[in-house]
Amino acid sequence: MKVRLYQCASRRLADSGFTLVDAIFAMAVAGVMFVALYAGLAFGFRMVKMARENTRATQIMLEKMETVRLVKWSDLTNSTVFPTNKFVVPYYSVGGTNTSLMYTGQVTLTPCTVGNGIAGGTASYASDMKKITVRVDWCPMGATNRTRMMTSYVTRNGLQSYVW
Repeated sequence: MKVRLYQCASRRLADSGFTLVDAIFAMAVAGVMFVALYAGLAFGFRMVKMARENTRATQIMLEKMETVRLVKWSDLTNSTVFPTNKFVVPYYSVGGTNTSLMYTGQVTLTPCTVGNGIAGGTASYASDMKKITVRVDWCPMGATNRTRMMTSYVTRNGLQSYVW
């Protein structure tokens, strides 16, 4: 009897280990999990970078719009005082030499085409209004070009008449 029990115990010990197929399958599952983890982290960091770039573009456009609020109407309509040429702003505006992402933009001032409800007509106050559009373009390294625009209206008797 003791011989049989001893043989059964040794047989159970030999059958209780993992086979080569089990080990290879476990390594394959672990490999897929690490690849998925890395892909998820890379995607998350890319989305955060894109959100930071969009936020910086919005800050630049808002800065240009805020300068328009404080310009007198006579200066706003004079192209020598308020130029609408292109501008370049770095991503990191603080510091010395900038080799980072550069934003290029332009402020466009156009006549207002406000209608008075009649097809093709314009309102009587349309000559006292201007449409301002700020456009910012940038191209991250290895990505497609990105563009953001902000449009607003300014009037002759608007906010700047309270300041000046």
